[in-house]
Amino acid sequence: MGRPVIGILGNRHLVSPTYAVHGVGELCSQAIAEVSGCMPMMVPTCPDLVSVPELMACCDGFLLTGGRPNVHPEEYGEEETPAHGTFDRARDAIALELVRACVDAGQPVFGICRGFQEMNVAMGGTLYPEIRELEGRMNHRMPPDGTMEEIFELRHDVRFTPDGVFHRVMGTDVVRTNTLHGQGIKKAGARVVIDGYAEDGTPEAIYVEGAPGFTLAVQWHPEYRAAQDPVSQPLFSAFGKAAHDWAQGQRPEAIVRAV
Repeated sequence: MGRPVIGILGNRHLVSPTYAVHGVGELCSQAIAEVSGCMPMMVPTCPDLVSVPELMACCDGFLLTGGRPNVHPEEYGEEETPAHGTFDRARDAIALELVRACVDAGQPVFGICRGFQEMNVAMGGTLYPEIRELEGRMNHRMPPDGTMEEIFELRHDVRFTPDGVFHRVMGTDVVRTNTLHGQGIKKAGARVVIDGYAEDGTPEAIYVEGAPGFTLAVQWHPEYRAAQDPVSQPLFSAFGKAAHDWAQGQRPEAIVRAV
């Protein structure tokens, strides 16, 4: 039997003024292959090319990656402003429907950064356009330049709910993480449980309560050095186990009891 297939949601961007591509970070593919033990497959996130039912039929789980485009504020009932940045409406159309479908079916889904925000918006939540403008919050944005080590430097702690889902997955209630995001959760969506916070109160870890499968997301980027990092390894390992179970026809109980 082959490895479970993980659909990795790509982002559309231009490599020249007229040539558009879909791209997936190599770090994400490496984490899925090396730590989750699954086969990474890039998904061109455009509703003209793929449909959610088709994706769910050919994949055993999904990784919702980060990216420069943000979820369009119309998806959570707000107007676009310059602070909201750039968008990828085609990805919005696939990702938000996909989250809801995976929650209903119990098919594993793991969100990172933008994927964390997609999971919240898909469940009816809202976002702040710029975290660093809120009183008492730190600047969570990616450094403007530097080496990979400097960009992914560990910059703050995340504290999980004692004996909560992430505490049990990680084996500890505090981890130290990188931070490369501008937006963040304003209002949690229906059934979205904020299970971990940064030192400044920014939500950093969520899951969907009662989802019949792996439905977790983090605001940081665990794909960096995932095979060596003690914070990243348990996340991708747990996700991989859920995908292997799904591929073998096993259907777990609700996430609040199964993890």
